[in-house]
Amino acid sequence: MFELPVTLDGEKLGVDDLYRLAQREEKVSLSALALERVKACRSYVLSLTGGPGRVYGLNTGFGSLADTPVSPENLDRLQINLLRSHSAAVGKELPKDAVRAAMVLRLNTLLKGRSGVAPETLVLLSELINRDIVPVVPESGSLGASGDLAQLAHIGVALLGEGEVYHRGSKKPSLQALEEEGLKPVSLGPKEGLALINGTQVSTALGALALVASQKLVECMEEVASLTIQSLGSSVQWLDPLVHDARPIEGQVECADRLRTVLSDSRSTGRTRRVQEPYCIRCIPQVHGSAREGLRFANAILSKEINSATDNPLVFPEQGAVISGGNFHAQPVALVLDMLAIALTPLGALSERRIDKLLTPTFSGLPAYLAPQSGVNSGLMISHYTASSLVTENRLLSHPASVDTAVVSGGQEDHASMSLHSARKLIKVVSNLWYICAIEALCAAQAADLGGIVPLLGTRSAELYSYIRSCVAFISEDTELSGPIERTRRALLERYVGRVP
Repeated sequence: MFELPVTLDGEKLGVDDLYRLAQREEKVSLSALALERVKACRSYVLSLTGGPGRVYGLNTGFGSLADTPVSPENLDRLQINLLRSHSAAVGKELPKDAVRAAMVLRLNTLLKGRSGVAPETLVLLSELINRDIVPVVPESGSLGASGDLAQLAHIGVALLGEGEVYHRGSKKPSLQALEEEGLKPVSLGPKEGLALINGTQVSTALGALALVASQKLVECMEEVASLTIQSLGSSVQWLDPLVHDARPIEGQVECADRLRTVLSDSRSTGRTRRVQEPYCIRCIPQVHGSAREGLRFANAILSKEINSATDNPLVFPEQGAVISGGNFHAQPVALVLDMLAIALTPLGALSERRIDKLLTPTFSGLPAYLAPQSGVNSGLMISHYTASSLVTENRLLSHPASVDTAVVSGGQEDHASMSLHSARKLIKVVSNLWYICAIEALCAAQAADLGGIVPLLGTRSAELYSYIRSCVAFISEDTELSGPIERTRRALLERYVGRVP
């Protein structure tokens, strides 16, 4: 693929841009104007190093050591020690795409020229991104206040030639990767270590990637639900625009419009004589519409966060000011990621109820559990158990992390957002939803075959049915179901996201 650079300037990076950069579909370049801002800010910071005043993180310790002065000869060592001591994350490694996204976000926010970092440091960080040198970053250890300190420190030490990275298909020492690319480690100066680690970029990166996946997921779940609706011969009166114009919530109207479009040329709907459809069918626009509103809100907040200065202290050369504030506190990120998990979880609950309807002969009119010979065959019975289990897990994961907190650093840092916990929970919720959606798709395709309605499907649903059948054949006898579920999930991800994580 020919890679065009995305020019970073700290102002205009979008969620979709970040997603492409995380997947290494494009490279980054640095705005000349932004680099001029960075140079001006750096010059101002350096002018303060010889002065008598104390500036947090420049000539003082960190956290509860903020009132401890650091001598001029130790200012550079202070920053190196900060990166080393804060590289304390543990546990599983974060995915490479999430680390790349965090690197892009940190680079973007530093280009705002409010952090005091040297231009050369940003150039090296951009080289790591463009040459696919990705630091190894464990997932646990962030409180989301003072930012994602530990994880960002693991990224920062790679610039020193320390720690481990992924490069050219293998894990290796950072210094080795730099040497193989003809790059030299940076020599950090005053405030630079703090500038590299004090921010929300790991939580925001994970959240932004989950947001894009969630947008695709909602689209997929609506099309799979449409296949179910046709397989059950359900009425679509509830999609009448009169209903949704009477409650014009944008997300609800969008969902109803989309379902009408998908079902517009179907000859399979309305075959039953039910006066009303159950909520899991009739209320799709209301439930999915709420999730769409949540996605819209999350996109607005994360788009602002992506282009914000979130470290501390912030430097304002024009006003001659260095101000300690709290932009590193990730409460806005934690809150919207918790909200997204809550908004998306009911989609799985609706899908699970539709799975039950497909498998229950008194409702579907089809063989029990969609088995051609029910009794000797259990059919897709236990796939419903799996879906129910995942729905329960998502309900547990929907408990918000952002209502929790922690007190650290001798009480100086006495409130935390837990944003990385919110992000990690959301990612698991989304992953579970892809499995639930795959189970519904598998059941809906099986029902379409057993009901003989494949020729009656609308165009879009016929394409989806064919796509499912290209990877999973009709199940005529009991078989191990994990494989078909997994193949269906991968097929849906390929179709709607374009890749399988």
